[in-house]
Amino acid sequence: MKNINAITAIAFRDITKLFRDKTRILANFVFPVIFIGVLGGSLQANLQESLPYNFLTFVFTGVVAQTLFQSTASGIISLVEDRQNDFAQELFVSPIPRQSILIGKIFGETIVSFIQVSAVILFGVLIGVPLVFPSLMKLFPFFPIIAFMGGSFGVLVMSTLTNQKTASQIFPFLIFPQFFLAGVFNPIKILPAPILLASRVMPMTYAVDLLRSVYYAGSPERDFVVLFDTRTDLIMVLVLFVIFLTLGTYLFVKNEKDR
Repeated sequence: MKNINAITAIAFRDITKLFRDKTRILANFVFPVIFIGVLGGSLQANLQESLPYNFLTFVFTGVVAQTLFQSTASGIISLVEDRQNDFAQELFVSPIPRQSILIGKIFGETIVSFIQVSAVILFGVLIGVPLVFPSLMKLFPFFPIIAFMGGSFGVLVMSTLTNQKTASQIFPFLIFPQFFLAGVFNPIKILPAPILLASRVMPMTYAVDLLRSVYYAGSPERDFVVLFDTRTDLIMVLVLFVIFLTLGTYLFVKNEKDR
């Protein structure tokens, strides 16, 4: 019961932090405008005639997956900053397992990512992204799976960082290349061999492809936009989640004991 209360308190704190952070809330609306409206819209205007699928919908599904993954991962990275403030000092000396801290952070940031992705979906509807709403509804059960995977990736990255400055430098380097290598904005079915290899080792690739595989299931566009079948994507996401969380938790607990 004590661990459950701790997990709930940590998760609720992250949700509260979101509503107090006006900059982050503003970013929730700005980035969908940039990614879907500006980038997706401009590419749609230039590429649509040569593509057998709607490019704006393609970008929309990629941005939804990217938002879930990145939001949860970046929220976990904030533990590095928490270590350096008074709240975290009290948190880390409290008699609760370090694993409970991580679970609480993942749950809290997962809910935060749901709030952020709601803004993405709302914006997509408002600007008229051509969506098949029954297919869109099918995506919802997969949202927590992708968010948990992003959270576990964040745990692994955070477990090896020592201060906020390092985190601010390293995390963008790890996350931004995945936008393009995972095919958030661009097709990646045909790539040169070195880029193809890099694409396939990026965890976000399987998160993006999983959502697209579910969304485009049964449609003729599926063969043009989806890399793998849904089962393969789901297995890869779950396997990577277990690997990242297990290794990240081990390193985090070990490093905290050595502090």
